[in-house]
Amino acid sequence: MIEKINKLIEEVEQFKAENIEQLEKFRIKILGSKGSLKELFQDFKTVGAETKKEVGQAINTLKVKAEEKVAFYKNHFENNLSSSSYNHIDLTLPSGNTPVGSMHPISLIRNEIADIFGRIGYVIAEGPEIEDDWHNFTALNFPPNHPARDMQDTFFIEKEIALRTHTSSVQVRIMETTPPPIRIIMPGRVYRNEAISARAHCFFHQVEGLYIAEKVSFADLKQTLLYFAKEMFGENTNIRLRPSYFPFTEPSAEMDVSCPFCKGSGCNICKGSGWVEILGCGMVDPNVLENCNINSDQYSGFAFGMGIERITMLKYQINDLRLFSENDIRFLEQFKSVLL
Repeated sequence: MIEKINKLIEEVEQFKAENIEQLEKFRIKILGSKGSLKELFQDFKTVGAETKKEVGQAINTLKVKAEEKVAFYKNHFENNLSSSSYNHIDLTLPSGNTPVGSMHPISLIRNEIADIFGRIGYVIAEGPEIEDDWHNFTALNFPPNHPARDMQDTFFIEKEIALRTHTSSVQVRIMETTPPPIRIIMPGRVYRNEAISARAHCFFHQVEGLYIAEKVSFADLKQTLLYFAKEMFGENTNIRLRPSYFPFTEPSAEMDVSCPFCKGSGCNICKGSGWVEILGCGMVDPNVLENCNINSDQYSGFAFGMGIERITMLKYQINDLRLFSENDIRFLEQFKSVLL
């Protein structure tokens, strides 16, 4: 048996592998579950006591040498494979045509709006999409019988809990916890129980703005919105403010911009008027300030809100609101080159 083991040791020492396949065959032959080493261990049970120590040491030597040989060549082949792959890479070759993704148009316009207001000191604030009655309605001066509280406009979860119908609820949360001056914009998704069509949807995106400080006037609001309109639609853009009504602002107005398509001359987009409505605004009602524990005798402010989809449709000449949520890849791929 000693002679057999010594022959195997000699075979292991002389073994040379030229590839990983030869090495694997060698490993199976010597160290495998049906290999030579396994047979020697089985035969070891019949060895006499006088030679057991010598045979055991010889078997152990065979096992160690075989494992070392396998480990050596395995490491050799792995390193050579890595080195060979590296040496064959031509770093001067042009890259392949890797598909380029794109941001959603809503995200593009949201970021652009945030960037425009960020340049004049506005910071982003966010809040929950599931709101209680106080933050969504009561604190914003909505009377108990206001139509917006009706089920036809609002998705109620419980009696006093609903999906927010506007991001104005974030204004309340900020005013309750932050002393003036406050200068924020609040982008986010809102929900209203409306029939889905080319011009309306049950969910959409808003950006609202709020500025609270001492001696804030309607002139400050007008100048802020004029700046935004020119930055968004071009330097030659004009604006006009029309009286309106919102429960949380007084006085209130709706703002139109000169039509970005016909430049005010009249077209089917602006219905021949030369103007397109883009947002609502006004001075924050003193009742809202007092509801949020802000002294209305010392502080005043303005608020405004716009639909991001509305701005996006004007900016990119999109005529169907449903395209924004249908995830049609043909539509989305049109915005690949837009990097805002």
